[in-house]
Amino acid sequence: MDLESISEATSGAIGSLLSTTILYPLDTCKTRYQADVRANDQAKYRNLSDVFWEAISTRQVLSLYQGLETKNLQSFISQFVYFYGYSYFKRLYLETSSSKSIGTTANLILAAAAGACTAIATQPLDTASSRMQTTAFGKSKGLWKTLTEGAWSDAFDGLGISLLLTANPAIQYTVFDQLKQRVLKGKQDKPTKGSSPEALSAFSAFVLGAVSKTVATVLTYPAIRCKVMIQAAGPDDDDKIKEARPKIRKTIPGTLNSIWKREGIPGFFKGLHAQILKTVLSSALLLMIKEKISATTWVLILAIRRYLFLTRGRVKDA
Repeated sequence: MDLESISEATSGAIGSLLSTTILYPLDTCKTRYQADVRANDQAKYRNLSDVFWEAISTRQVLSLYQGLETKNLQSFISQFVYFYGYSYFKRLYLETSSSKSIGTTANLILAAAAGACTAIATQPLDTASSRMQTTAFGKSKGLWKTLTEGAWSDAFDGLGISLLLTANPAIQYTVFDQLKQRVLKGKQDKPTKGSSPEALSAFSAFVLGAVSKTVATVLTYPAIRCKVMIQAAGPDDDDKIKEARPKIRKTIPGTLNSIWKREGIPGFFKGLHAQILKTVLSSALLLMIKEKISATTWVLILAIRRYLFLTRGRVKDA
């Protein structure tokens, strides 16, 4: 059993679970704002805060957490599958290629492969979560009822875009690597005292990570919004806007055409600021929590393995 991969996967999954819970109200506001596609004079939400104030005015503040259980389940499974797959693919690559390190291109391919496996495994949960978040406040249904309302193929709405968005980490890693090389080159040109110019400081790494994630989000944002709209709850789920909200075809061309006709080019980037804020905060919290608990997780896994081994030995002796 690959305990190292399991430890990495468990730490990443727990970190994702906590960061998702902390930022979930922001995620709900962002998703509802992104899913609202109408002409500017008919838009239900003119800015992100309108979603929050709607929840307060209707006394449905707790509805900002509707679908949290599904989102946490999806987040936990997706991060576990991703970190386990990524760690497993890296180990497999090193063993089969007899290389001591992984190059940039190979690393991007391995990350994309792990991301594709994750998207396929968790797409139904991702779709259900988006539907729950975009359903009228207080009217969200359970996971099973949400998934079984239509055909089973509807549970995989947006899968094509999800696979396309596996390019997001690849873009982020490429930008980060280029920025890192520029920063380190600048440090090498300057005399340093007591610090190695070959390594980034924690603050520099955080800033470069945030910048690279922002660039990746901006470049892929039209696909991100298109995915949200495809997965969003239909007008039948919200009686208050049933007639005002146009029916959107759950296809990529139909969704893009709807955005273009009703909102123009700016519509492809509606909610971008909220997406960047949520993504950067989520990534920072995830990595911070993962690093803090990774050592503890490894110790616990070894302790459990030793306990099971000793228990099995006692049973055999008996």
